[in-house]
Amino acid sequence: MEPVRIIHGRGVPLDRSDVDTDQIIPSDWLKRVERTGFDAGLFSEWRDDRDFVLNREQHQGANVLVAGPNFGTGSSREHAVWAIQQYGFAAVVSPRFGDIFRNNATKNGLVPVQVSAAVGRTLLDAIEADPTIEIVIDVDRRVIEVTAIDLLEDFPLDDAVRHRFLEGLDDIGLTLQHEVEIDSYEAVRPGWMPTTVA
Repeated sequence: MEPVRIIHGRGVPLDRSDVDTDQIIPSDWLKRVERTGFDAGLFSEWRDDRDFVLNREQHQGANVLVAGPNFGTGSSREHAVWAIQQYGFAAVVSPRFGDIFRNNATKNGLVPVQVSAAVGRTLLDAIEADPTIEIVIDVDRRVIEVTAIDLLEDFPLDDAVRHRFLEGLDDIGLTLQHEVEIDSYEAVRPGWMPTTVA
């Protein structure tokens, strides 16, 4: 996982509430054995609609997904996070996230930025009005800033998760921080394991 400190970019306004993981990445995509190529499945059932927000030219290349409340609810699937990241998003902003989705996001380097319902509405409206406005998400300071609309808001991110983002540590990276202790333990373990006598 790469370190994530500050995200600068533009937003895509997904003005829908209660978006579940089945809508983020439909179940047909779960049959893949690779961990790549999920970007094509992101909201694939909605992307058939020519006017769906991801199909709009003014939002191409944006890297912050701004969603309505209750984003990422439903079944547990890391594929939803992979699809969002592989499409090019570095963060998702919403007034509320499904707990499992939030956990999967933080373990894969996707920043979940939880804001109040009022701030969420303000962001959606601002991006609809001007798709070029710049959004800054500062993981270190735990703030989201949009200077064009004088918005500066804190967002919750516990210390352990913040540390993971800033240092670029997934679960394996966290474990490898204890490599010396693990090697030391493994060196003495055979001495106290049961043996068989021939």
